[in-house]
Amino acid sequence: MNAGAASSGRGSDATGQVRVRDVVRDVVAETAPTELVLVDGLTRFDDATAVRRLRPQGGRREPLGFGLGEIVTLVTPVVWLALDETAKKLAESAVDAGVKGGRAVFRRVLRRPAAPAVIPPLTPGQLAEVRARVLETASHRGVAAERAEAIADAVVARLALAAPGPGADPEGPSGPAGDGTPS
Repeated sequence: MNAGAASSGRGSDATGQVRVRDVVRDVVAETAPTELVLVDGLTRFDDATAVRRLRPQGGRREPLGFGLGEIVTLVTPVVWLALDETAKKLAESAVDAGVKGGRAVFRRVLRRPAAPAVIPPLTPGQLAEVRARVLETASHRGVAAERAEAIADAVVARLALAAPGPGADPEGPSGPAGDGTPS
């Protein structure tokens, strides 16, 4: 991963959670920098709208008006869709469906936007599941196996960087008072 990803201010928060869109941007910047324009355009939308725009539409397997030479497999949908699915599965396991549905109705009534999708710190087993999900999504989207491996490795590396290390002090190096002295 590049040094800018960890120091760009888009790292994990105090709980180790990282926004899906931040991971997508960092991975795309590393693996397909020409797609950053697409990522930046999608960040104007909430996560649900971005995912809807990236998801394949209709039953056609071939885009109209393009020859095989013009078809390019994009990294952005692979990463965003796989991470969105991961975030949803983790959220479902953490929140009861009834509470989740009630929050969605309440949010609509108050016209508040949905909170951005986040991924909490993951165990090594969960990182392996994310890697498998990225590889599966890449395969469905027609990404070459070697390229899919590189994308999956970049995603796992970014998520592993976001997780607080073992024995990390949740209050940070400056202690609870924030005066710069260890607690």
